[in-house]
Amino acid sequence: MKVQAVNGLFCRSWSMESILKKIRVEVSSNLYIKEPFSSELGVSIVREGLKMIQELGMEHFTFKKLANQIGSTEAAIYRYFENKHKLLLYLNAWYWAWMEHNLVFATANLNNPEERLSVALRLMVDGPIYRQNDFLDPVSLRNIVVNESLKGYLTKEVDDEHESGIFTQVYKFSERIAFIIKEINPNYLFPKTLVSTIMESSLLQSFNSQHLPGMTEAKPTGGDRYTFFHQLVTKAIT
Repeated sequence: MKVQAVNGLFCRSWSMESILKKIRVEVSSNLYIKEPFSSELGVSIVREGLKMIQELGMEHFTFKKLANQIGSTEAAIYRYFENKHKLLLYLNAWYWAWMEHNLVFATANLNNPEERLSVALRLMVDGPIYRQNDFLDPVSLRNIVVNESLKGYLTKEVDDEHESGIFTQVYKFSERIAFIIKEINPNYLFPKTLVSTIMESSLLQSFNSQHLPGMTEAKPTGGDRYTFFHQLVTKAIT
C-alpha cells in the first residue's frame, strides 16, 4: 500500500483510504471534561462546533449560538468543554493527530528519506492526503487550522497548557519530520526549528494566499507554495 508522487499529485491506495476513514484519533484528555465521542450530544458539539467556527470565526462563535444550533443548552456544552478556547484546541489537536496518521500511512513503503520528506512537505503545505473520516471532516479541520489555530496558541495560558500535554499531537507530527531531516543530514543542527518554522509558515502563507494576496506570489491553488517550501528546506539541509 504505497502512495507515490506523480506530477506533484498523490496516487492514493483506496484500501488505505478506507482504513483511515474509520480511525478516530486520540488526543489529550486535558482538552475536554467529558469525551465528546462518548455520546450523541458530544458528537454534535464537536461536529457543529467545527462547522460554526469555520463559518463565523472564533470572534463571533459562542456556546450560546452552538446550543441553539444543536437544540441543547449552554450548560450541557460546558459539561464537555471548559470554554470555546478548549474546543478550538481540541479541533487543532485532532487535525495534527490526523496529519500524523497521514504521514505514517503515506510513507510506510518509502525507503528513501528524500521521498518521505517530500510527502511530509506536501502534507504541511497542502493539508491531508486522505480527506475522508467518519468522525470529523479533515478538510474542515484544515480550514480551521489555517484561519483560526494561532488564536488558540498565542495566549497567556500557553505555558500551563504546554505542561498539561495539550500540544502533544503537534509535537509528535513535527518530531517525525525532524527525524527524516536527520536521516538526510545527521549534521544539520536545527531540524525541529526548521520543521516548526515550515509548519507555521505554510499555514500563514496559505492564509495569505486566500486573504492577503499582496503578501505572497503563491495562489490559493497550484504548486507554488510547495515549490517554495521544498526549495527552502532542501537548500537549508544540504
